[in-house]
Amino acid sequence: MRIAQVIGLDPDRIDEYERLHSAVWPDVLAQIARSGIRNYSISRYGTLLFSIFDYVGDDFDADMAAMAEDEATQRWWAVCEPLQRRVPEAAEGEWWHTIPEVFHVD
Repeated sequence: MRIAQVIGLDPDRIDEYERLHSAVWPDVLAQIARSGIRNYSISRYGTLLFSIFDYVGDDFDADMAAMAEDEATQRWWAVCEPLQRRVPEAAEGEWWHTIPEVFHVD
């Protein structure tokens, strides 16, 4: 399963966000892998961040819950979330807004 998401970025903190992501903490990267996420990237267009990743697990909700419970990931999110801004289309409780895929070719 391929997942694409979008979120806003504080225009005054772009450099900080990119600096953080140039050296993502090893424990966070390990949890991403344990949660079945592969081929994960984040791109920036102005103040919008787009992520895309492949999910290779069997239970997406359980794997995302495990990620949310991970202490290193919680600390990482605490650093990153103040730099981000929810997009208006985000549902209640949704941070990164999932967007539909309209085309894909391998």
